[in-house]
Formats: sequence, structure tokens, C-alpha cells
Amino acid sequence: RSRKIQIRNIPPHLQWEVLDGLLAQYGTVENVEQVNTDTETAVVNVTYASKEEAKVAIEKLSDHQFENYSFKISYIPDEEVSSPPPPQRSHRGGHSSRERGSSPGGSSQPKQLDFPLRMLVPTQFVGAIIGKEGLTIKNLTKQTQSKVDIHRKENAGAAEKPITIHATPEGCSEACRMILDIMQKEADETKSAEEIPLKILAHNSLVGRLIGKEGRNLKKIEQDTGTKITISPLQDLTIYNPERTITVKGSTEACSSAEVEIMKKLREAYENDVVAVNQQANLIPGLNLSALGIFSTGLSMLPSTPGARGAAAATPYHPFALPEQEVVNLFIPTQAVGAIIGKKGQHIKQLARFAGASIKIAPAEGPDASERMVIITGPPEAQFKAQGRIFGKLKEENFFNPKEEVKLEAHIKVPSFAAGRVIGKGGKTVNELQNLTSAEVIVPRDQTPDENEEVIVKIIGHFFASQTAQRKIREIVQHVKQQEQR
Repeated sequence: RSRKIQIRNIPPHLQWEVLDGLLAQYGTVENVEQVNTDTETAVVNVTYASKEEAKVAIEKLSDHQFENYSFKISYIPDEEVSSPPPPQRSHRGGHSSRERGSSPGGSSQPKQLDFPLRMLVPTQFVGAIIGKEGLTIKNLTKQTQSKVDIHRKENAGAAEKPITIHATPEGCSEACRMILDIMQKEADETKSAEEIPLKILAHNSLVGRLIGKEGRNLKKIEQDTGTKITISPLQDLTIYNPERTITVKGSTEACSSAEVEIMKKLREAYENDVVAVNQQANLIPGLNLSALGIFSTGLSMLPSTPGARGAAAATPYHPFALPEQEVVNLFIPTQAVGAIIGKKGQHIKQLARFAGASIKIAPAEGPDASERMVIITGPPEAQFKAQGRIFGKLKEENFFNPKEEVKLEAHIKVPSFAAGRVIGKGGKTVNELQNLTSAEVIVPRDQTPDENEEVIVKIIGHFFASQTAQRKIREIVQHVKQQEQR
């Protein structure tokens, strides 16, 4: 017996939080990773906190019916749990092989992150790219010093196939240019297409930053390279495919220039996420980030931190014997309330169970209120999970323009005697906090403390910025409390 199980035959359109809710019924899930398969259904490996929980999950989930699909489940022997993933784990959807850069034993320095270029190519050109007896592709990999995976068996019958290129940024660009040349030459000879667009696949969590505020980044790339760029809609995302397609139209030359700029932005966003994730891991010791699946369109947004894969999660975050219950009020757009609650309250119940927090939505303050307050009560790890999922849900359901990051306002209460310390002399601490986290932190000046002698601190920012600010403010308060007790 082991703590790790494999679930097969999952319907490809199943949403992550539905699967999470199901898995969480049988115990604490430490890690979920999606496995590459050549089938039309999804496969995931799930690690539970104990062998007992894994056993219960196997008993309860065997032949579990979802729509017309029946789950198939088996144990994964323990010795495999700590081995790194097989190299062929790159595929369309789920955990793509871009995570290999930070697998155990690999380097965790951001400089050497392996961030592959993923392309979609028309199926009719795959033969030309491979070449007779594989000569063309061999020549390409040798010239560009890259590793190229053509996922031919995936999406059987599909008009396009994904290709993953591992190399330095320059190597990826060179390989991309050669592939575009091969396709254009083949199209000219067979007269099958006028102009071949370049299609790049990118994880949804990175796309907002590629687009930039009000679409500025994309417009600049289009102007600088003389191309036309479109991005597939969020509605196309499923459990099997958390990637969006970036289509670039223009001459081969122009498309190649655009690829360099697009990948630069995506790589930057990815590296920032890795840094942010590693900071979070330090802020909440023992927080197993790969198990959180913050953005519900894919647990793969979070790169596994070195050593996390298969290693039992460290002890949970306990500042005292019992994790302290924290209360955070998060403000969401009024029209998003239905999406957070879900049909008959299903989504909010699953979310509370997944996070291990109490989640309540306060009544509207008036008929025209543009925001509603979500009251989240639970220890730090539960706050991280619950808030992360809410941010992810709002992004996924299009409550924010796809071109912008989701920014929300959060309120936390601090003892009135500690408020001055959060502000700091002449606002020094608050300014440092804002610079460190890139969140806006406001301690309204003339507040009357409530019945518990507490005042509100407002934090406005995207998910990681808000989390870091919340943790830092709680640290300051904890520090002041300890000094008061002395």
C-alpha cells in the first residue's frame, strides 16, 4: 500500500475544483499532478497525507461514475513517489514539462529555469518537420542544440499537434524559425495554404501579463514586428487544457521576431511566479504549494519547489500549539457572487472544504452596492487556499478584463495599539511594505476602534502581493503583542 494513487478515465472537461472537492472528501491531498496520456481522457496522480486516506479514496472512488465516465483507480508503489517524473511528461494541458527545470536534484535558481516553447502545428506538416527517417528533425535539434518533442499521438484526429521545444531562449527561437520555414516551404509546394500562422501555447496564468494593462504589451509587439496577434478565449480552457493559443499572423520573418518578444514576456511572468511562490513557501513553513492548485484552471501553474515532489509535507504552520484562526474580509464584484456560491451553494461548500476555512458572503450594504464582502475564517494556510481560489475563479469567469491581473481589496483587523507600528514612523513601515509586496496598504487615519479595540487595515493588490502583505502585517502585530506581554 502507498499514499499515492492514480485515477484514470477522468472526463477531459471536468473542472479542477469539482475534482478537488471529490478528492478532499477522503483526506488531506498533498499533491495532484496530471500525467501525459495518449488517450482522450485525463489521468492524475494523487498523493494523500496517509496510507489510510489513500485506501479509503481507492475504495470509494473505484468505478465512481461521472456523467458517462467510470473512474479507474490503482496504487502507485511508494518507491516511485520520490523519483523525478519521466522526461516525456510534456503534453497539451496539465503539468507540462516546463516544470522540469525545478525538479528534485535540478537547479532551483531562476536563471536556469527550463521554460520550453510550446507550438501548435497543422497535422499535415508533421511529416515534413520530421523528415525522411527523421533526418530533418535530427538536423534541426543538432543545429539549435534543442530537444524537440512532437506529440503525434495526442488529440487523435485533431487538425493540429503540439510541439514542445526545450533549449535556451535563443535555441527555442532558432528552432521555431526553422519549423516555420519548413511548413512554409511545404505549403508552397503543395499549394495547401497561403500563409502559415505561428501558434504558441501558453499557460493561462501567464497570459494576462503578456497582454499587459489595456493590451499595451501586445499592441507594442504587433507594432514593432508588423504582425497581427490574437489569443484564444478563456472559455476554451478545461482540466485537460489550461493553455491558451496565441496566434501570430505575418511573414515568417515577422512571426519569428514576434516569437522572441512573446516568449520574453511569458518567461518573465513565469520567473516572477517562481520567485513569488518560493517567498510564500518561506512565509508559511510547510506549506505544500504544489498541492494548492491556486488557479483552478490547472495545478500546474505552481512549479514544484525543490524536494517537494513526493517528500512528505513538512509540519504545518503553527505559530502556537493551535494554528491561530484569522479573519480576512475580501471584497468581490457583486455580479461575481453567483459564481463563487455556485449552483445550490455547491461551489462555496467545495471551496470551504478544500481550504479548511469558513467562507460566508455578507449581505449587500445597499441595493446599488458594487461589491460584496466575503468573510474568510481559518488559519494561514486556509486563508492562502481560499483567497487563491477566489482570485482564480474571478479570472476564469471573466469578471476581470482578460488583459488585466485580478486585484482585490482585503481588510484585516489589527489591535489599535499595534496600528501605529504597521504605519511606522512617518509612514516608513507602510511604504516599505508597499515596495516589498507591490500591494497598496492603507491604515485609515481617524478610525474609532471597534468593541474589540481593533482597527481595519486595507490591502489592495493581486493574489501574491496581497498574501505577502497580509503575512507581513500579521508578523508585525505578533511582534508587538509579544513586546506588550513582556
